[in-house]
Amino acid sequence: MILSSGSTALMDSTNSAEATLTRRLTHLFDRPYLLLVLAVLFWSGNFIIGRAVHMAVPPVGLAFWRWSGGTMIVLGFAWSHLKHDWPQIVRHLPILLLLSLLGVATFNTLVYTGLGFTTAISGLLMQSTMPIIIMALSYLLFREAITRRQAAGVVLSLAGALTIIMRGDWAVLRALALNIGDVLIFIAVVSYAGYSVLLRKRPALHPLSFLAVTFATGTVMLLPFYIWEHMAGLPMLLNRTTLLAVSYVAIFPSILSYLCYNRGVELVGANRAGLFIHLLPVFGSLMAILFLGETFQPFHSVGIALILGGIFLATRSRSATG
Repeated sequence: MILSSGSTALMDSTNSAEATLTRRLTHLFDRPYLLLVLAVLFWSGNFIIGRAVHMAVPPVGLAFWRWSGGTMIVLGFAWSHLKHDWPQIVRHLPILLLLSLLGVATFNTLVYTGLGFTTAISGLLMQSTMPIIIMALSYLLFREAITRRQAAGVVLSLAGALTIIMRGDWAVLRALALNIGDVLIFIAVVSYAGYSVLLRKRPALHPLSFLAVTFATGTVMLLPFYIWEHMAGLPMLLNRTTLLAVSYVAIFPSILSYLCYNRGVELVGANRAGLFIHLLPVFGSLMAILFLGETFQPFHSVGIALILGGIFLATRSRSATG
């Protein structure tokens, strides 16, 4: 009887803890700007990893195993939701395949490939154009109006991003020369901008179902290119470098970032969500200061202030804008 009472108390305590965790996660999932900040924070290491391992890890192989790993992890949590959502998945397969092609198969593969030919600075410059491209595609595809406040916010935050990327020396721009890597990354940026805008067309699936389907189909799309890369003499070797790189990109820039970013776009739209991408150089700089011993410079302060000011300006509620 005593054991029974103790077991009941333990079960009640466990259920209470699970309910509390569920409420907290639900509350987090309804805070779009925090989700978007987290998405970009998790993304911030992606360019660094891609550039750091490009000599040791082939680009398609990194992308293929990134999404393979992400798929295997997500399936463990999404299986019950997939069974429930399967009729919707079949009904809306064309848009799911398109989103998978743009946001999973194409974007990261081209980014990793491009970083083998260009610098991290050039890659970040290309990525900084994404909020502008998202707004342009939103207007072209859905006639979504761009307010003057949004346009001013994008210009302001773009100036801040460029200030950090250029390290306060705008003469760096004149020294940059476009190459095939920059072109590939720009195509990748246009692809992800299309993914962001078309997320409004995604069916009403559980977030984990959506990730599992897009990750799995994106992996299948990459398989022929992975086989070709392997046969061309660029095998994906199993070693400490590849395991660490794949583990990071499968969990942080993939599962966690996509969950946060997709929900953020759902709540505030692609135009506002895309603006948070300008936080990439902010987080990249802070990581370099914390982990690589770099010094915080005045241009960091100027850039961060401009970016935060631009995001605040563009994301203020309509009631606040009058």
